Amino acid sequence: MRPGRKRREAEAAPKRTSNRRPATRLETRPNADAVAGRNSVVEALRAKIPAKELVIAERVEIDERMAEAIRLAKNQNLIIKEVSRGVIDGLTGTTMHQGIALVIKPFQYKPFTDLISNAKKPALIIGLDGVTDPHNLGAIVRSAAAFGADGVVIPERRSSSMTGSAWKSSAGAAARLPISQVTNMVRSIEDAKKAGFFVVGLDAEGDESLAAFSLANESVYLIVGSEGKGISRLAREKCDLVLSIPMESTVESLNASVATAVVMYWIAQERAKQ
Repeated sequence: MRPGRKRREAEAAPKRTSNRRPATRLETRPNADAVAGRNSVVEALRAKIPAKELVIAERVEIDERMAEAIRLAKNQNLIIKEVSRGVIDGLTGTTMHQGIALVIKPFQYKPFTDLISNAKKPALIIGLDGVTDPHNLGAIVRSAAAFGADGVVIPERRSSSMTGSAWKSSAGAAARLPISQVTNMVRSIEDAKKAGFFVVGLDAEGDESLAAFSLANESVYLIVGSEGKGISRLAREKCDLVLSIPMESTVESLNASVATAVVMYWIAQERAKQ
């Protein structure tokens, strides 16, 4: 081989590059409903969110919060697994889990027909049309339980579901209040009407003020839309009336969970007068 040939061949060869990607806060889609992080896991265990198992990274430092999580998990007879950090990355969808995660059980929804048939009279059921924030969902469930509602309804698509975050925001109310997940929100409205419910929308652009609402002592299916888009057109068309909450002109709109709580409180107060 002539001198310099090896050098020329080496220069012509493709350079090797690393396949490793820089670590990011969110590396994958989570493959389970899981609560991640030491404080969050302890709070979830204290709230007794229905869980399947507690997973802990191998060779992780057991500090005070980690020890408390393990103790609470043992008290609730949960499976405790020691796994690699990569497994927890995959479960949670993030590398910022601090070496611990609580895997949540799938939520057990009630059939919508059960909500209708088991509701007291006059009934109050809350339907959420496009509320995508799990914290809003959890807060509405909490308020619904506090003001004596008979259940909450959410659609399968374009809506938050009862994840660990929503359960935690409900402060345990999700264990006491029936929650239904329906394939079609408009169909649930039609079914509620057949069962004798008045369907009342809640929207900043409603055509009747809450102060003038006269159906509080009837069975009500209250439909709440998202903060940005409000109630969908089809759902709005099916409503018997659409309520608005009068506010100062300096405030554009209320958070969905706050607005729902205001209406539920008002209805509870009206019913208490009877």
